Amino acid sequence: MGAVSRREMMGSLGTMVTAGGWLALGADEAVGQVTLGRSYVLPRLPYPVDALEPYIDGETMELHHDRHHAGYVRGLTAVMGKLDVARRSRDFSAITTLSREAAFHGSGHMLHSIFWENMARNSGGEPPRSSRIARAIDRDFGGFEPFAGQFQAAATSVEGSGWGILGYEPIAGQLVVLQAEKHQNLSIWGVVPLLVVDVWEHAYYLRYQNARADYVSAFFHVINWKNVDERLDRALKLTT
Repeated sequence: MGAVSRREMMGSLGTMVTAGGWLALGADEAVGQVTLGRSYVLPRLPYPVDALEPYIDGETMELHHDRHHAGYVRGLTAVMGKLDVARRSRDFSAITTLSREAAFHGSGHMLHSIFWENMARNSGGEPPRSSRIARAIDRDFGGFEPFAGQFQAAATSVEGSGWGILGYEPIAGQLVVLQAEKHQNLSIWGVVPLLVVDVWEHAYYLRYQNARADYVSAFFHVINWKNVDERLDRALKLTT
């Protein structure tokens, strides 16, 4: 089957349900194209690799994006190819392994694609008081400080490797803070990730070594609240 653009596949709202259960609102078209031939493309960073210093160093960003994220893109493309072969041959003997690989690499690719856009130079701090995300944080967490405390505690205490996630839960219509182990475990189906922080060691070890809490605290200096606010706006349009 011929290639279908990412925009065509996701529809006008630009959405995708990842293999790990996250409903990931689409990144910019620069992320590349997802085709029914199971080809995925590494998104370009929206800033130079050293743009987030001193909070996140350029060497870490380059390794993280060019090697780790690229590895998930290759892994996802490969497993989708294997699933194509399985369907054509009607041999599903490896389906458990392939499903696990699709969840791992697919969720890794989607979360990283959000992560890069969640950060920007000369940003961070609290979201603008007039923004929808600021009002939602006040409503659902009782203010920015309680939210920041919960988010940082959740991200710092992820068991092993994973993510801290602020998401929109559409059934209750509220924001939630979640942990993800690896990329795909502990998810809640239907939650739309708005803000994610990668707490795998490769995301911070060169600068922060084992001080994960310091890295998560530093992350708050580079949060692109405009991007988070836009993601919430799209989530509300999608789910209402």
